[in-house]
Amino acid sequence: MKKIFLIISVLIFTLSCSRGFEQSVTETVKPYSESEILVKFTPVVAELIAQGAVETAVVTRSGNPSVDEVLETIGTCSIERVFPIDVKSEERTISSGLDLWYVVRFNSSEVSVEDVVRRFARLGQVQKVDVNRTIKRAYNSKAVALSKDRVDAASRATTRAVLSDPLLPKQWNLINNGTDFCKDGVVKSVKDADVQCQEAWEMSTGDNSVIVAVLDEGIFVEHPDLKANIWVNEAETLRAGVDADGNGYKDDRYGYNFVHDSGVIVSDDVYDSGHGTHVAGVIAAVNNNGVGISSIAGGNGNSGSGVKIMVCQIFSGNVATSILSTVRAIKYAADNGAVVLQCSWGYVSACANVYEWGDAAFGSLEEWIAGSPLEREALEYFTHNAGSANGAIEGGIAVFAGGNEAAPMAGYPGAADEYVSVAATAADFTPAVYTNYGPGTTISAPGGDQDYYYEYVDDTHNYGEVGCILSTLPYHVSSSGYGYMEGTSMACPHVSGVVALGISYATQLRRHFKAAELQKLLVDSATPIENYMTGKKEYRRYVADIGPLQPMQINMADYRNKMGSGQVNATAFLKAIAGDVGVDMHFPNLYISEGESVAVSPARYFVNGQEMTYSVAIDDTSVVSVAKSGENLLFTAHKSGTTTATIVASSGVEHNFNITVRRNTNQNGWL
Repeated sequence: MKKIFLIISVLIFTLSCSRGFEQSVTETVKPYSESEILVKFTPVVAELIAQGAVETAVVTRSGNPSVDEVLETIGTCSIERVFPIDVKSEERTISSGLDLWYVVRFNSSEVSVEDVVRRFARLGQVQKVDVNRTIKRAYNSKAVALSKDRVDAASRATTRAVLSDPLLPKQWNLINNGTDFCKDGVVKSVKDADVQCQEAWEMSTGDNSVIVAVLDEGIFVEHPDLKANIWVNEAETLRAGVDADGNGYKDDRYGYNFVHDSGVIVSDDVYDSGHGTHVAGVIAAVNNNGVGISSIAGGNGNSGSGVKIMVCQIFSGNVATSILSTVRAIKYAADNGAVVLQCSWGYVSACANVYEWGDAAFGSLEEWIAGSPLEREALEYFTHNAGSANGAIEGGIAVFAGGNEAAPMAGYPGAADEYVSVAATAADFTPAVYTNYGPGTTISAPGGDQDYYYEYVDDTHNYGEVGCILSTLPYHVSSSGYGYMEGTSMACPHVSGVVALGISYATQLRRHFKAAELQKLLVDSATPIENYMTGKKEYRRYVADIGPLQPMQINMADYRNKMGSGQVNATAFLKAIAGDVGVDMHFPNLYISEGESVAVSPARYFVNGQEMTYSVAIDDTSVVSVAKSGENLLFTAHKSGTTTATIVASSGVEHNFNITVRRNTNQNGWL
């Protein structure tokens, strides 16, 4: 008997960051949509629906008698494919089975969602059924703005650190000298309790071919310290109302707003916290530009340096979003070039205090797979299909915040072995007092710890600032464009940034890795922090809300060997990438449609490739010819067939490759 994976439960997503994103007791939303479900049909039924949807993406009937009988009984219905057709990726969408998932919408006044699920689950034409769960987060964010006066004062200072960014000395998370938090003989800082950027920047500062997809609130794409490192889809124009590149999304110039189904990214809603902009700044604020902060992979100020941030907006203002928006964002990221998925959200840990957080959560991998099948498949699609067989990384790496419930288990999906789940630390390697830890935790990173650094507040420093993470913010949150936040969702982008920096270095070395290989190097290269798990850690709970009135302690031994493999270490990670691992990149095999041309940059596949010249010999020039076009080689297809070819760099290194010309390939080669 076929097994239907089905769990209906009151599971609610929350952003896994600071107190500012804990569950709100005042915001009330339904745990899942009462007028739609997500259904994975069999290929036969999906094909029937596709045939009926030739002229419109939405249909009212499937064409299968059994399915349509159910549709008749549940009221007014519409059926729409979950993932719009992207001509470039449709082949692998079909191979993964994501083309079989549909949104079924119905009249909730006539039938309950639970009843609709049961009816579909009984059908032999249905493989899986999922509810469209609500993704909820609170809006009492505690971002602490850094005043313009203090930003200006830092800019006027004559002392500069490694980079010219004036606020870098305030970023202990990047360079920790062990002197920031010392008072009355008490030291709450340890030298190098950071992500070890300084030496890593001598190897790489980030490459603009590496794209990090940030699934979060909208990002302020015009921020002067972010704009140059925002990914741009050159084929699209904002507000043109056209899907110019055929990827299924109109006007997606900087990414996409999956909340409002629009290419317009919104970051200045009165209810927006600036969280997405803050996360983006940790990863890729523009480095060495004499402005604002530094970031992990933001480049060195030169053209071509700095990784790119793709905006995948899944939160906006006070509008709750859903699994549907999230899975679309995940697949969009993979199909449009992202290789790192930055996810500062997740389910509350199953081990969280039920009085504060409720008792609805996934307690095991099996529960999550059964209870969230579409989410699981979308993430598998990203980890298997992002990247390139000819680039630095094949597959993608998904990085999740571990959660802020002080629970002895990370939340899903990040707790699954395939992904990276991040715990948060303070400036002395100790666990942040709010961080989740234990099973499902992969690695740690600086996240801030305002309740721990309560005694360092004075006339110029506020609660929520000392010991927290400084990054970029929209102007409606901070008039200076900068401020502080804390949480595992601040720790998370530190790891995403280090991963992106490592992929940039592999690109520079022209080395190719499977995503799982790089993920293992990341984990194995972490700095051990078990020696700091001794004694008691004292803090003042809710210090930003009520002041230093509620003294608390945690037993550090409870965290020993439960903070993942240690603290993420950019320098050690890059050195591991330079070791005897991976394989040399190779000029790709080409697939071209008759009469079409493909431009390829040969410099991407040879070490120091930008400094070389290249010659190409094609065995059968009646099939395809090649010409130089600026820095690219332009291959033009003449007739169907296959030929071998050789490219030789001026260094003497040569690569053999194949060229296949077909009547219509949709450019679905390995490029």
